[in-house]
Amino acid sequence: MKDITLALGGGGSKGYAHLGVIRALLDLGFNIKGIAGTSAGGVAGAIFAAGYSPEEVLDAISSVSQENLYGFGKGPALLNPTGIHRVLEGFLREIEFSDLQIPCALTAVDLKGRTEITIREGKVLDGVKATIAIPGVFPPVDLDDYQLVDGMVLNPVPVGIARSLAPQLPVVAVSLSPEPERWKAVLPWDSRPANPLLRPISRLRFARAFDVYLRSMDMTLHMLGEIRLQVEKPAVIIRPDVSHIGSLDRVDFKEVALLGDQAVKQSYAALKKIKKRSRWKSRS
Repeated sequence: MKDITLALGGGGSKGYAHLGVIRALLDLGFNIKGIAGTSAGGVAGAIFAAGYSPEEVLDAISSVSQENLYGFGKGPALLNPTGIHRVLEGFLREIEFSDLQIPCALTAVDLKGRTEITIREGKVLDGVKATIAIPGVFPPVDLDDYQLVDGMVLNPVPVGIARSLAPQLPVVAVSLSPEPERWKAVLPWDSRPANPLLRPISRLRFARAFDVYLRSMDMTLHMLGEIRLQVEKPAVIIRPDVSHIGSLDRVDFKEVALLGDQAVKQSYAALKKIKKRSRWKSRS
């Protein structure tokens, strides 16, 4: 059995692929000794670290009405995340980071200090709420002296944080963005709002402007993620083919998870090298 740490990237509805990745890695005999997660990756990582198997999570959320996950928000946010917070409470309740079965760290960005924050203490639910607070879409989360938003703003795939959890172990990164050579094909640019949540107000100039903002930010995060992956150099990068899924799309959870399984199979050759290096080290 090979010990690894995971760095799970953000991507909204694409993030259910992380459950398939985790499931497939466990089936291959990998032992996950730590998880760092950003945004959707933080959700999957925290729930797994709390002791839930991917199948348990998928079975539980498959009965959830996606119509009720988000509503139109008030104040500095387009949407109200009360519905998804309620789902998260069902898994995490009063669990503290110190209660988790494996070490887990979540990323967020403090608007006051304009800096990346790593969350590893306190209530896990509070950290998850912060790491998914997409700027402008969901309201910021006030935690201690911070005003926190989605960790993707500065760290789309938290490889360095995963490495800090167990420096001696290889990091397997899961990026929900495609390879740079595929960006043009999967980032269409037209005048129609891509996000179904904007359709009720799609004729409003505000909705169209916000859609342009979201698409532009998506490209920025793709580039930032690639730069950080090149600098931080995980042992393996797994990329589920989720480019056709929007960040807030309604999806079939189990079908998206299967895309994670498939991505692990496609990365098997690289993962096998990790196992070989492990066996060699154990003999030396």
